[in-house]
Amino acid sequence: RVQAPAETSSKESQMAAQGFTETLNSFFNGNPLSNLSPAKVLNFSTLDPRVSKHLQKVYATLTMSVVVAAIGAYVGMTSQIAMNSSWLIQLASFGCMIALGFTPAQPHNLHKRYAFLGAISFAQGMALAPLLLVAAAVNPSIIFTSLLATSAVFGCFTLASLLTPRRSFMYLGGYLASAITTFMVLRLVSWLLPGMSKFAYGLELYGGLLVFSGYVLFDTQLVVEKAYAGDFDHVAHALGLLLDLIHILVRVIIIMIKNQQKRDEAERKRRDSKSSRRD
Repeated sequence: RVQAPAETSSKESQMAAQGFTETLNSFFNGNPLSNLSPAKVLNFSTLDPRVSKHLQKVYATLTMSVVVAAIGAYVGMTSQIAMNSSWLIQLASFGCMIALGFTPAQPHNLHKRYAFLGAISFAQGMALAPLLLVAAAVNPSIIFTSLLATSAVFGCFTLASLLTPRRSFMYLGGYLASAITTFMVLRLVSWLLPGMSKFAYGLELYGGLLVFSGYVLFDTQLVVEKAYAGDFDHVAHALGLLLDLIHILVRVIIIMIKNQQKRDEAERKRRDSKSSRRD
């Protein structure tokens, strides 16, 4: 007998809830790690085999895209192209996104779509180069620390999305879209009212980090749901996750630059205060 989708989803939710309850019982019994292992934490057996295979393709494609973006960032940092033609790079990236969207996801178009994704990744990496140069000038360790922090955020939210029952984070889509619209309105208002620019910038920076972390939850479950519906376009799905990752990385770098500058300023004032007392 073929199970109805609603029945299957209900059983998956019951299995996930049972596993969560067992973990809580283990924690409150005084030995929280006794029943936990990497194999159990990363157990995605509740997913359909075709969906699991699709996710492997998505994250393999995402990994290669990140590598290409890193190469683009390196090229941008070691040349003047990113500094002098940033608008052209963004325009090329946008054009490749449109071309990818209009290229059907069919086997004979796979290499062409990979080429578009590679071009987008390379352009996005080059667009990051000016920010990375600023970070390197402030403190070279910011780049490495930001990469680690972004990887941790993306990995944790991805696992949270995959380990929870299906569709449990799909409700976030409307709230996240509303938040993005709010940021756009605030940016427009800050142009008209310069006095609000600092408030709008801070809200977009810290709120944007929270919003795009939420998009990792939403987009991950969206990929799973699309796969269950028969959409196995791993190239487009990897692109969506790549953009989430880059938006998080940009905000983490900026926040770390601001924090480092505050520490440097406090240290400078402390040294000036000591020297003035000596005088």
